[in-house]
Amino acid sequence: MAATPTPFTYHVEDAAIADLGERLARTRFPDQPPQQPWSTGSDLGYIQELTAYWRDTFDWRKAEAQLNSFANYKVDLDDIGLHFLHVPGKGPKPMPLLLLHGWPGSVFEFMQIIPRLTDPAAFGGDADDALTVVAPSLPGYGLSFAAGQKRFSVDQMAPLFDRLMTEVLGYERYAVQGGDWGSFVASIMGYKFPQRVAGVHLNMLPLRRDASLFENPRPVEQKYQEDLTCFLKEETGYQQIQGTKPQTLAFGLTDSPAGLAAWIVEKCRSWSDCGGNVETALSKDQILANVSFYWFTGAIGSSFWPYYARLHGEWPIPKGRTIDVPTGYAAFPREILSPPRSLAERTYTDIRRWTEMPKGGHFAAWEQPEALAAEIQAFLQPLRG
Repeated sequence: MAATPTPFTYHVEDAAIADLGERLARTRFPDQPPQQPWSTGSDLGYIQELTAYWRDTFDWRKAEAQLNSFANYKVDLDDIGLHFLHVPGKGPKPMPLLLLHGWPGSVFEFMQIIPRLTDPAAFGGDADDALTVVAPSLPGYGLSFAAGQKRFSVDQMAPLFDRLMTEVLGYERYAVQGGDWGSFVASIMGYKFPQRVAGVHLNMLPLRRDASLFENPRPVEQKYQEDLTCFLKEETGYQQIQGTKPQTLAFGLTDSPAGLAAWIVEKCRSWSDCGGNVETALSKDQILANVSFYWFTGAIGSSFWPYYARLHGEWPIPKGRTIDVPTGYAAFPREILSPPRSLAERTYTDIRRWTEMPKGGHFAAWEQPEALAAEIQAFLQPLRG
């Protein structure tokens, strides 16, 4: 018998908000190295400005109300309490879409895109494009975390979410969209459950880093190899610590809200299409709603687990195997890495839509909700059945 979801309203106690403010007021900041701001990590001046805003101006209750404006549920599944938003589409025949976030994000990335997907007519679109959105917190993230619970790799998340869509919610056929870890899970679901996954849409391509991909490379493939080499050298320190000693890092980020904000906002700046000023892509309120969600749920340490599992396990798609369901890709210009289509086609054999987007970065749903929603709808139009 399928587990029954329980609706709920999320509410952070006043005492927890007061405790956060007191901790922010007692922050002990490091000095600024004699380098260009941001060149060695988060900039002292900006983190001082951000934490002061968090303490004195940011309104968690407003962010909390925004989350609660959508239907929140929990369901006991695979020994955890899985949190998800379930928002019915407003149209003649809404298609079910599983919408998956990654790290260091959360369902707060989706606050602006969900209405555009579920009620396109309200934004000048066609009601026939309406989607019913299921947006879970990944296991170990946000409200899908409880102290001491089991941990999940991205490979283990895929069957969990298939059960959510089929056994719990009763959808026989559905689409999946994801970025960051969500792109891994979406791809694995397309590989493992092609009979139920109508299509996979991605805004990040999780390609195996196999030397054979670069034998006799074309110029665009050579450029990607150079970008990948630079990324691995300069930008993967977070992967190494989160993938090898995540528990040690968890002590500092679970105890210090300023430390947590610095850890997350550096990625928001580095990975968004912001030209060096993160607030041209994401506002302080958007950033702090997400950081606060990590803080109040205490989920930062558990959110590292997919990195640990990835560094200590096999690539989730077996070597030589392909993902054969219809696939769409929105190539945002400031994505962390942008593989060329010729390499992507070695893994995704049925790419139906490949769009070079004019603006946006790694956090596509957060940065460019209107553009990403339109791409998802266009990809799924011919796949509705």
